[in-house]
Amino acid sequence: MAAKVVVNGYVVGMIQTNVYFLHREGEREAVLVDPADHGSALTDEAERLGLKITSILLTHAHFDHIGGVKEMVQRTGAKVYISELEQRLIHDTDANLSAEYRNPKTVEPDVLLRDGETVTLAGMNIRCISTPGHTEGSCCYYIEETGRNSGKPCPPILLSGDTLFEESVGRTDFPTGSMSALVRSVREKLFTLPDDTLVYPGHGGMTQIGHEKQFNAMV
Repeated sequence: MAAKVVVNGYVVGMIQTNVYFLHREGEREAVLVDPADHGSALTDEAERLGLKITSILLTHAHFDHIGGVKEMVQRTGAKVYISELEQRLIHDTDANLSAEYRNPKTVEPDVLLRDGETVTLAGMNIRCISTPGHTEGSCCYYIEETGRNSGKPCPPILLSGDTLFEESVGRTDFPTGSMSALVRSVREKLFTLPDDTLVYPGHGGMTQIGHEKQFNAMV
């Protein structure tokens, strides 16, 4: 079995967005999820950790999740991945809310992912799960095989963006949002994952699928 997946988390930007570096233990190649802002500083941090960012995964295209993309791509040459359903927000600065904060941002992804599509990045098999609701193109990224720690299998990992939070869910009052769609996404797509799945959300603290099934009153 491959080495365990290591997750380094940082809180970045004015909306306190969680940014994650993921890599196999002992390996240099890494994936970054949702570079919220300060792309150059995030690249510096990756280099300090001895990591090379080769891929950027976006859970959705709101300004507080894409703010650092351009700088990171310029510095690293990393390829950018996002759901194929998020094409309005990647180009519309009003819909992605960046114009409202007088710092318009757009994204030019290299790869548009389909629901259920699995890509192998930095030695990790990462599945895109389409979870419309927070935005119509919101998605989560699921890593089922995460290696072993002290001889025991590590639990699966879910990067949930702004779909699922600790005992809460993302807002749906922004362009293309829908609470009914979000609830369906969580119940039908995320709550079918193993209970021990570690959830790394776009904001706030870490949680687990089993805990959310029991205590998340929003769904």
